[in-house]
Amino acid sequence: MRPQEVRDLLRQLATGTIPLSHEGLDAEPRSNRIEHMRSILEAHELLPQRDHHLALFERWLTAKLGAVDDPKIRQPAEQFARWHHLARIRRASRPGTGSRGPVHGAKQEITETIRFLIWLRDTHHRYLQDCSQLDVESYVADGPSTRMNLRTFLVWCNQTGTKTGLTLPHRQARRQPRLTQQERLNWIRELLTGDSESLPYRITGTLLLLYAQPITRLVTLRTDDLSITPDGPSLTFGTDPVPIPEPFAQMLISHVQDRPNQRGANHASPWLFPSTRAGRHLHPNTVHMRLRALGISNLAARNRAIQDLVMEIPAQIVADLLGYSDAVTNKHAQAIAAPHAQYIGVSREPE
Repeated sequence: MRPQEVRDLLRQLATGTIPLSHEGLDAEPRSNRIEHMRSILEAHELLPQRDHHLALFERWLTAKLGAVDDPKIRQPAEQFARWHHLARIRRASRPGTGSRGPVHGAKQEITETIRFLIWLRDTHHRYLQDCSQLDVESYVADGPSTRMNLRTFLVWCNQTGTKTGLTLPHRQARRQPRLTQQERLNWIRELLTGDSESLPYRITGTLLLLYAQPITRLVTLRTDDLSITPDGPSLTFGTDPVPIPEPFAQMLISHVQDRPNQRGANHASPWLFPSTRAGRHLHPNTVHMRLRALGISNLAARNRAIQDLVMEIPAQIVADLLGYSDAVTNKHAQAIAAPHAQYIGVSREPE
């Protein structure tokens, strides 16, 4: 309340100069002050909850397409962006949830699509309808690996008949980063007993190292995903609760009993890792950067953890417990030649 800008914002909302609506706040220049006020209003149910990342994506998309002045480039890019990505994200979005992952992927693919269409025009003086398979292959071969993000656009073109006959294979990772088992154990020991980070980040790092959970999933864990019984605590990542061993169990219970960022509108936050912003959880980028600063690689830690698990437990059971698909866990099992990769003791319903 100290800054004059905040008092001015409250006064404008109170007098109706700025309408008390998402649209009213959207009309103001984007700032942390506006977004913080929005989150408080949502937390107190003075504004309906909305998908924050979807709303930002819609604004980004309008600006991105508006910057393309060639209608022969803008038209296919806009159809792909709105008919495929925007429609898909809207269908999957739910109030109070976030679409950060799908939005991030969509922005990469839309950006690469526009770059390709501009390159095609500037380099070969052609547009999409005259594009050849050789053009696609030349574009991908002469640039960074991010150009493989063009693949979804080409699939969409074939499916809709916008332009047929253009293909790109799935991108193949050149290597699979993985911690050694000793590195994994050393990091678990450090996070359990050391003081290199504050408790919430030590816990997210331990969950990453023990249960191969992506950071984007960790930050969306809710307090009701944690169960505390006489047998000890358990967390639900997939279909069944996963037991939490000591001494990590006590550390997790201590965190839940005294979660940070619980002042004001956040006093009854449903999130296991609340943000400083009312009604929100920690941002995955924040967790990623804090762990990376310690030296923990997200992908290398997950690969090590999941491969150790499928060596001990059938891959299909690991998938159910950790919330992964069978394809992912079987891929890791095959990579380490685990004998359980084709485990026949688990009956699966066709998907």
